[in-house]
Amino acid sequence: MDTRRRLVPPEHSVDQDRALALGLDQIGDRWSLLIVRALLGGARRYNELSGEVVGIAPNVLAARLRHLEEHRLVSSTPYQERPRRLSYELTSNGRELGTVLGALSSWAARQHGFKERRVHKTCGTPLVWTPWCPTCSTAVSGTEPDSANPVVEGVVWM
Repeated sequence: MDTRRRLVPPEHSVDQDRALALGLDQIGDRWSLLIVRALLGGARRYNELSGEVVGIAPNVLAARLRHLEEHRLVSSTPYQERPRRLSYELTSNGRELGTVLGALSSWAARQHGFKERRVHKTCGTPLVWTPWCPTCSTAVSGTEPDSANPVVEGVVWM
């Protein structure tokens, strides 16, 4: 029997674990995330996606697009019937991933010493990704006692 004590933040819940697992099932691979990023710029045809998602094999692109459609993150529209050709775009659920990808990209850029690309156009300061309460119209600090998300001291949502 494992006698090591597992440290779990008090805000931790099984539902949060399940939600994260389900989310990762929907988009948890490199190619799906890169496809979503490419589609954030608007609808794309298969060949356009193939050119924007560098290194993806055609069969993998087709499989990931089907997977993203099944999970209602991407929708397709035929633009030609014979042969059948499709245009792909993000659904509203898929567009919501833009914030997640922005935060992940910013984090990875910092970890690997890349220059931060998302900056405030007015002053040039890198943007900080912060949880936002739409009801109160305020940024939520991760250190608030009633915050639903576990936070590690000193970590800023960017």
